[in-house]
Amino acid sequence: MSKQTSPPPIFFIDRALGQRLVAKALRKAGAQVEVHQDHFAPDSPDTEWLPEVSQRGWIVLTKDARIGVNLVEQIAVAQSGARVFILSLKEGATGTEMAAVLVQAMTSMTRLITSQPEPFLAKVYAFGKVRMWKDHRKLAKVLREMLDESDNEA
Repeated sequence: MSKQTSPPPIFFIDRALGQRLVAKALRKAGAQVEVHQDHFAPDSPDTEWLPEVSQRGWIVLTKDARIGVNLVEQIAVAQSGARVFILSLKEGATGTEMAAVLVQAMTSMTRLITSQPEPFLAKVYAFGKVRMWKDHRKLAKVLREMLDESDNEA
């Protein structure tokens, strides 16, 4: 009997990480990659593309930490079942530096994808270190609180 393996993840690089350098480095390292500009308008709001990317089963890579603190975007992540990795490096990190860290983190990101239920927000730090930031429980709580608030207003 053979052990069933899941297909390799497809990483979606949002506009915050640029168009070429990060995608090229990840592809060279063997990853499947989709780039924001190939599927969405440059100014499309995160709340618009997050559900579509998630529906396709793609894994979001970004450096936009606001996704994890903006309530509307957290709700979009929670409702769509998004799996998001946020690159957390010093201000002004070059494309080459960002690409190197993401390539270094690929194994850890893949491990997290296969071991954690969706949705989630995780951070990727220097040297490819990956840490869960908001797991499915925390994001479900955000949804419940939002629903409770809207019930109280009605």
